[in-house]
Amino acid sequence: MQLVVYLIVFPFLWAISILPFKLFYLFSDFVYLIVYRLLGYRKKVVRNNLKLVFPEKSLQEIKHIEKKFYRHMCDLFLEMIKSLTISEKEIKKRFTLTNPEVLKKYGKQGKSSILICGHYASYEWATSLGYHIEHTGYAIYTPLANKYFDRLVKKIRMKHNAYLISRYDAVMEIKKHQDEKHLAMYGFASDQSPQLGKSHYWREFMGVKVPVFTGAEFLAKKLGLPVVFMDIQKIKRGYYQATFTTIADTPKEYPDYQITDIFTQMLEEQIRKKPEYYLWTHKRWKHKDKVPEKYKG
Repeated sequence: MQLVVYLIVFPFLWAISILPFKLFYLFSDFVYLIVYRLLGYRKKVVRNNLKLVFPEKSLQEIKHIEKKFYRHMCDLFLEMIKSLTISEKEIKKRFTLTNPEVLKKYGKQGKSSILICGHYASYEWATSLGYHIEHTGYAIYTPLANKYFDRLVKKIRMKHNAYLISRYDAVMEIKKHQDEKHLAMYGFASDQSPQLGKSHYWREFMGVKVPVFTGAEFLAKKLGLPVVFMDIQKIKRGYYQATFTTIADTPKEYPDYQITDIFTQMLEEQIRKKPEYYLWTHKRWKHKDKVPEKYKG
């Protein structure tokens, strides 16, 4: 059944990916009308999230952000499809770096590194970083249930000099790379809600106390890997720019959870400036009413 679904869907994805950009974004406008206006995809989740973290904003202001978010989200997911056929020249023109030297210095020092970001702006086209660095680029991800689409996603990443490591194998794979002296840069999108039973640390995110991922910090401290924050901004439709800020050159010297705190604060500042580019469809704050006693207050 998985193969049948793949064979039916893939031709449509490919057809979308080869559209000229002018038609491509016109199609995105049409998808927006279907997703937001007609179906109202996760509209309740999005609105509740926005009202929760922006209690000072009026309903009119919330709806304004909401509409801009859905337009961006449709662009974002179609741009993921565009990655199927977009050329190196085109993606390098549309996803640029302001200070690649921050990443390159670790290659020159013979160090691997961890790149940490949120689901903000174009985290998908960030896979093109492989064109700019001396490291081998890896992204930590959750494998798809459909093995054929999972292979497709891996193939797309490899096309742009990026590779995927299952989050279930991340510790083992990264340790293996370290033992083999294999220079790599590991990308973590660390802003999702961890499983409640595996939550080790709670803190405020956008003014609400929730469990937060600490995996990137754990690996950085365990293996001595520098941690860099990637701030992606949407310059205009179809164009993005990434800026890098070192969070920790020597992570083992940092107290537990300080690296996670710094990242969370930087991400929050990024979101508050232009909230429409954050992925509000996820139930990021679903555990807000389950705060352990030791983290209350």
